[in-house]
Amino acid sequence: MKFYIVDAFTETLFGGNPAGVVILPEGADFPSDEVMVKTAAELRYSETAFIKKLNDKEFNIRYFTPAAEVDLCGHATIGSFKALLEGGYIADNANYINHTMAGDLNIVVTNGQVLMDMASPVKINEIADEEGLVELYKIMGLDYADQKAKGVTLTPQMISTGLPDIMMPVASQADLEAIAPDFPALSKLSERYEVVGVHAFTTDCEEGTTCHVRNFAPLYDIDEEAATGTSNGALTYYGFLNGFVKTGDDCRFVQGEKMQRPSVITSHIEADGESCKIQVGGSAVMLAEGDIKL
Repeated sequence: MKFYIVDAFTETLFGGNPAGVVILPEGADFPSDEVMVKTAAELRYSETAFIKKLNDKEFNIRYFTPAAEVDLCGHATIGSFKALLEGGYIADNANYINHTMAGDLNIVVTNGQVLMDMASPVKINEIADEEGLVELYKIMGLDYADQKAKGVTLTPQMISTGLPDIMMPVASQADLEAIAPDFPALSKLSERYEVVGVHAFTTDCEEGTTCHVRNFAPLYDIDEEAATGTSNGALTYYGFLNGFVKTGDDCRFVQGEKMQRPSVITSHIEADGESCKIQVGGSAVMLAEGDIKL
């Protein structure tokens, strides 16, 4: 069976999040769970996707870490459909369905970009009191009074498009780079607010980029993440609520620069009254391909 190594959410090799992708031969069933776990451990990426083709438009994808199966993985989904496209299994500029343990996902492939539906967006809460703001920015290694003096007027809000995060505005790219969290304190704060972590961003960007971002989730043993699809889906909705994103917009978020794994996550939003649909995705770069003798 064919395997691929794909850097997802990036336009450059060795950027973004790497994933393993294994495509089963036509008509073949999945190997045993034990074999898939061992294969993922051998490839040594955080997730490896195993793809079973159901028909020309539908695929069943299962996701394995080196330890166990997980319901869904965003970057491995992007990598999977990039591998399917590069391998000639699917066509560009078409729609597909990905059957996963987390449900059936609509996938759109457009000009080599892969977009997938997010859960319905929701604003959960916000941090508006002075004490809470000072605490949040201090934990992240910044001074709230300084950020306010530099022109930050947006309020941190808890937003979810599947996973809740605190959207935290900062004044500039220099301030974003200067973030140095107190990770134990951030874990406790995340637990208290019932969020995955903090998604820090700045709208101080070059033309064509919506935000530069950094994501921190030490509560889940991820001090910093190079590319987070759900968090940037949430940021898309935050931008819509706060006026710097409009319905119909295609957004571009740059992440992972501090980690030397530059990532580009794209999103699209359609909002009409109480209805709001957000898709998240991006490019992927093929690093390697070959055959696995299973």
